[in-house]
Parts: sequence; C-alpha cells; structure tokens
Amino acid sequence: MSFQTVASRLAGVVLLVLAAGMPVRAATTPQQASVDAITRAMEAVVGLEVTAADDARSAETLGKEREGSGVVIGPDGLILTIGYLILEADSIQVRTHDNRVIPARAVGYDQATGFGLVRSVLPLRGIQPVTLGVAKEAPLRGALLAATGGEDGGMGLTQLVGIRPFSGYWEYHIDSALFTSPPLRNHSGAPLFNQRGELLGIGSLFVGNALGDAQQVPGNMFVPVDLLKPILPEMQQTGSTRVSRRPWLGLSSTEQGGRIRIVRVNRDSPAQDAGLVVGDFVLAIDGEKVTTLEGFYKKLWARPEPESEVQLTVLHGAEVLQVTVRAVDRMKTIRKPAGI
Repeated sequence: MSFQTVASRLAGVVLLVLAAGMPVRAATTPQQASVDAITRAMEAVVGLEVTAADDARSAETLGKEREGSGVVIGPDGLILTIGYLILEADSIQVRTHDNRVIPARAVGYDQATGFGLVRSVLPLRGIQPVTLGVAKEAPLRGALLAATGGEDGGMGLTQLVGIRPFSGYWEYHIDSALFTSPPLRNHSGAPLFNQRGELLGIGSLFVGNALGDAQQVPGNMFVPVDLLKPILPEMQQTGSTRVSRRPWLGLSSTEQGGRIRIVRVNRDSPAQDAGLVVGDFVLAIDGEKVTTLEGFYKKLWARPEPESEVQLTVLHGAEVLQVTVRAVDRMKTIRKPAGI
C-alpha cells in the first residue's frame, strides 16, 4: 500500500484535528494539505541496520545486530534515531522508503536525552527532511502517527495519553517523556508525527503503564524532539553534549517500597569494583536519603565533576553498609565509532 493511499485514509482523522484550528496552506484544501504533509513525512522515515563492534560492551545488553528506524532531519542526509541503536556501532546501513540501501556513519550520541545521530555516506536523493514540531503543544488524546522504516516498515495511528517524567533503570531520566497508546511494536527509533507531518518524538520503549503507575495500559515512550533543539548543533560538532559528561555507576535499578533496589551490575563498572551486588538496596547518597530513581539520579548528577567519589548507604542483606564508589564519565567507557 502506497504512502499516498495510507495518507488519504488518514485524512478523515486529520480533518477533525484541522477543524480545531490547525493552519493549512491556502493554496490547497485542508484534506490535500494533510495528505501531502503525511506523505512527505513517511518518505523521510528510514530503516536502520546496525552491527556493533566486536569489542562493544553494549552488545551484552543490546545485542550485536540491531534493527530500528530513524527519520531524515537534515538536507545533508542527517538522520535522527534513538541512541541505543547506534551505540558502539561498527557498521550502519540505511534503508529508504523506496528500498535503497545506503551506508551511513554515526555522528553523535547524547546520553542525557538518549538521541542518536546518523549521516548517510551518499546523498538521500528525493527525500525532504521533516520539520521539527513542538511536542509540548500536542493535544492529549489527539490522533498522531507513528512510523517505522526498513523492509517491514509501516505506520499506525496512536494517541498522546500523557507527558510526564520518566526514569529508566539504566541511569536515565528525562522530565517530559511522551506516552502514547495503543503501542507500536517496532518502536526503536520510530518517529512520531502530528497531522501536519511535523516530528514530535523518537520511540524508545514499550511500556505497560502508558497512563501512569496506577493504570496498566500498554503503550510507548517517546523522547520529545523539544529536547533535541538546544543540543543539535553541539551533537553535530562534538559527537556528544556537555550534559552527557556526568557521573556513572554502572547500575540497573528499580524502585521498591520507597528504596532503590539494584537489579543488575555492569561488568567492570564502578559499582562492581565497589562490591555492590544484585539485591542490594541503595538507601542514601552522600548521606541524603533517596526513595525514587529520579531523586537518586539527580543527586548523583548534581556533582560538578563526573569522576568523583560517591558515598552510598546500602542495605546488604540485613546489614547497612557505607560504600564508596568511584564514579566515571560514562562517555569515556563507550567505544567511539569512526566518524565521531
């Protein structure tokens, strides 16, 4: 089924939104303007096929072979995706909507937001970059379009059901994550569009609580494109951002009963060197009680230098211990592909 056909079928939904006050080009009908915008957006969606380097530590959790999506945001073949797809990549192939396969290279990875940048080695002829929208202005329960690229590329209607903070178990937090439902299966790097074809976010995760902890409704978490705009020039110039240079312990954790429970300790990480193990509970950091992942991370990241000693109060079995962890700069532990 062509993009034009799908866009036409979406026009009924689009018109409902346009009727609420969204501007359109005066030279055409609202329905045709919507079809054109959606078609252009879909043509900018690409598939990404990634192979991690042989010595990539991230392969332990993310695998060596990875597939996902991205979207063209620059006239020079610049592609936005989710960062974990291209982490420590050795080779990257871009598959366009018309099934062209083009080599690409990693341009940047921002640990703080989770965004990744890729640039095609050859020109992406015939593809117009998408426009970056404003995620915070998207209406709740309004119809949005999520898309995937590659051989199994597709698209589906979804709804924005929430904008709220999100804390990941892997030492990650953003204050304004987008939550949508129903879920998109191939969410990794999938772009989220409004009815004007503007990019609102990039897919990161499947979640079981899109409406919040009290309601088990499946959906996806998207990283809002609003977070990209202030850091895009720095990512292209340096391959990262200053905010990404922050203390890292090498822990995966969850919230349990008002405490932080360690569920994984990375190999050769500061946490492992300090003797922390799965099942330990973090009660305080530098003597200050922490009860949520957000509080834990923000207290950790408030340090002026990424490489510093962190004092953790830990419940190990029935014993409360004071553990000193020598945090490191996470970006220094990640293998940089050629090009960054």
